[in-house]
Amino acid sequence: MTRRNIELLLLVIASPIVIVLFAMMVVTGGQELSVNTLGVPLGIFAAFIVAHLAVRWLAPAADPALLPITFALSGIGIAFVTRISPDHAVGQVVWLFIGVALLVVTLALVRNLDKLAGFKYTLVIVGILLLLSPMIPVIGTEISGARLWLRFGSFTFQPGEIAKILIVFFIAAYLAANREMLSVFTQKVGPVHLPSLPTLLPLIIMWALAFVVVVLEKDLGLALVLFSVFVIMLYVATGKKMYLVVSIGLAAIAAVALYGIMGHVRTRVEIWLDPFAYAQEGGFQLVQSLFSIADGDLFGTGIGRGMGGGPVSAGGIPVAESDFIFPVIAEEAGLMGAAGMLLLYLCFAIRGIVTAARAKSDVSSFTAVGLTSIIVLQAFIIVGGVTRLIPLTGITLPFVSQGGSSLIASFIILACLLRCGDEGTGVGEEMRQTGAIGAHGGDAVLGRVALGKRLTGTMIIFSALFAVLVANLTYLMVFKAPEYQAMPSNNHTIARQAKMERGTISTVDGVVLAQSVLQDDGGYRREYPAGDLAAHVVGYSSQKFGTAGIEAAYNDTLRGEQNFASFTDVVNSLAGIQTKGNDVTLTIDSKIQRAAQEALAGKVGAIVAMNPETGAVYALASSPTYDASDYEALLTAAADNSTDSSELYNRATQALYAPGSTFKTVTLAAALQDGIAKADSVYDSPGEMDIGNAPVTNVKKRSYGKITLAQAMWYSSNTVFGQVGVQLGSDLLVNMACSFGFNEQIDFDLPLAMSLMPNPDEMTEWETAWAACGEPVGEHESPAGPQATVMQMCMAGSAIANEGALMKPYLVDGIYNANGERGFTPIPMKLKQAIDKKTAEEEIEVMKGVVTEGTGSRAAIDGVSVAGKTGTHERGDGDDDSWFVGLAPADDPKVVVAVAIERGESGAGASAAHDVMKTALEVTGAL
Repeated sequence: MTRRNIELLLLVIASPIVIVLFAMMVVTGGQELSVNTLGVPLGIFAAFIVAHLAVRWLAPAADPALLPITFALSGIGIAFVTRISPDHAVGQVVWLFIGVALLVVTLALVRNLDKLAGFKYTLVIVGILLLLSPMIPVIGTEISGARLWLRFGSFTFQPGEIAKILIVFFIAAYLAANREMLSVFTQKVGPVHLPSLPTLLPLIIMWALAFVVVVLEKDLGLALVLFSVFVIMLYVATGKKMYLVVSIGLAAIAAVALYGIMGHVRTRVEIWLDPFAYAQEGGFQLVQSLFSIADGDLFGTGIGRGMGGGPVSAGGIPVAESDFIFPVIAEEAGLMGAAGMLLLYLCFAIRGIVTAARAKSDVSSFTAVGLTSIIVLQAFIIVGGVTRLIPLTGITLPFVSQGGSSLIASFIILACLLRCGDEGTGVGEEMRQTGAIGAHGGDAVLGRVALGKRLTGTMIIFSALFAVLVANLTYLMVFKAPEYQAMPSNNHTIARQAKMERGTISTVDGVVLAQSVLQDDGGYRREYPAGDLAAHVVGYSSQKFGTAGIEAAYNDTLRGEQNFASFTDVVNSLAGIQTKGNDVTLTIDSKIQRAAQEALAGKVGAIVAMNPETGAVYALASSPTYDASDYEALLTAAADNSTDSSELYNRATQALYAPGSTFKTVTLAAALQDGIAKADSVYDSPGEMDIGNAPVTNVKKRSYGKITLAQAMWYSSNTVFGQVGVQLGSDLLVNMACSFGFNEQIDFDLPLAMSLMPNPDEMTEWETAWAACGEPVGEHESPAGPQATVMQMCMAGSAIANEGALMKPYLVDGIYNANGERGFTPIPMKLKQAIDKKTAEEEIEVMKGVVTEGTGSRAAIDGVSVAGKTGTHERGDGDDDSWFVGLAPADDPKVVVAVAIERGESGAGASAAHDVMKTALEVTGAL
């Protein structure tokens, strides 16, 4: 096939990409597919067919891939501009047709690039004048902080776009005429050899020009492109790496100087370093861009279904059709689509470098390198900026972003590249040098080989740039996305979620705790029909305040993006097809939960009830609580500091309490298992005794005389357990606590504070004695301990009840899709063996006596054997915290309950546990 036939075939292959994009937008918009609704992509295709015919006539030997690649990029750009801003779309299509026309005109007028070399100084003067023309007060205008435009009435034009092309022509012609001089270093400055000052002057001028552009026009992007293009062309022409070193040094000096003297540059850098700190100011666009990209995932939200291109109030990106069009593409087409578009730019770079390698003269070759570099660097700079790889600069994405000036310049660049390719010699022929052929005459085989190596190096650099872009994009969309999506300030994700029907959250016995209700605007509002029932467990999902509780932990599941029940669910998710989210059924039983909340009514504290054999949580209550249907008012008041209410605080999982004598279950387990003592070991139990040169006292300094260890457990004797603690030693005591889960971050469905024990090396004998009694008294670098959550003490009781095996606690019993198909069933997981079975059995026997003979009589249930342990923590202000950990039936425990009541009367914890255990036994059929 001839080059032009290959080009035609590639255009036909690329056409479905553009047409399907528009078709998906038409369908998403609720319209029918027809010739009328697909008129724009068909018109674009027709325009490129006209361009193809012109190239076939005017540049028959040009590269066959450049035009099809441009067609694909331009079609993608028009499609997304139409999606984001229909008002700009008509103008963009017109500009595209003008660009295609100028492509044809350029090919017709510029028949030999070598002839332009004679006008190189004229070209550069015109280019510089165009570059600086926006500084003319009458016609120059500033937009978004940069002075880049000329305004003629309502018409604006960016002359810098054309100036770049003229400057590249000058550089190419200058390098072609002086490359040998630039390659010879005749001046010595210390140990460094440099070219002569006249030869270096263009490098210095380009550096100064870029610096001036930044200072006068505040255009970082244009300055970076101009300077980088010049450096690349200089390297290709000379092969001298010294130029790269010097250029990087000059760029670094300029960057430091600009950062120090220009607030505009400093602001850009600071926003890049921490955009979220400026989210309501100059960093708003970048933050919205990151939120939009994070929602893209692998395959996107679906064409036309993203939020980034929508209104700002609904999570959209301001002026997304221009500088920030790439995040919209990434969100809707996903990582695969966005990376695919970047590969189109890489293909453009490859074909541009191939064109440079085939060019018949230095002028054509260097021009091809420079013009290709403009497209490549602009794509890298803007994509790197909107993805926070580099500081953001205002520059367009070639062929894709909305903007007539950029589009026209890009098509002129394409025309010049096609002309460079048409002048190519093809494989097997030599490159004719513009200047002297060589020192020894003859052809320039050596010159072509050297050029090929430099072009290969340049292509490697371009490939590395795009590899970095794709890697960074993968990092944002796969690894960083969950963090961004979970941010309370992410109005983008929240607005998108409001358009989808989240699944329900319900108790294991069918009480609906959360559901989505369709609103008049087509969105969904989250409602909580059960009021305060399990409010701390369920949490909330709010467009204003984000998510919490199970709503946060299972956010993706409730949106239908995880825990798929069928292959259809997987396909729908990958395709971006919106369906109802998955329903989450909790292990919480409404009757047990209600009993726990009623037991805490009017009090401050928490209760946890769980199945010791599986780790399933039956109830998790915190008081004071709140009506989940009124959470926004509560959060608003808290945000305004108009209330000191702590209703939202989950005391069951986040509050650390001194566990008091309930911790003696851990101390007793250590003593029994390690043979330090037996249940019938006898100890003195005075009301007060010195241990470690400091007093340890019983409650109210009550003396029990000589009693067994079991009796000390029944009556909660601190002086006995203080002695046991010393016998154990700090190492053994802390190790046993760790066996029950202390000092370990337990994986749980809700945020769970780590229960704490001190570093045993820092514990004094007196502290060890009190720690064995459940009282934290030490002061050192490690935290005083024990400090425990109510969940932790329930887990400790469950391990004793479950023959010493500590199970992982969990809150979700099952997940179901919209058709009721089960997508997830929990598998009970053993975390560790806290103690052996024999020790657990011995401890339960002792704990039975606490209820029948000792301090826990209020927990007794008629007809059921109950084992437990009370606890009292003296707060030091005259009030005590009342604790209880209980398990029933004692001989075959089906439920374990842990209670902590702040400033509770003696026995309050046991009374609350009684009510919850009784209800749980009735529900489970054990009573």
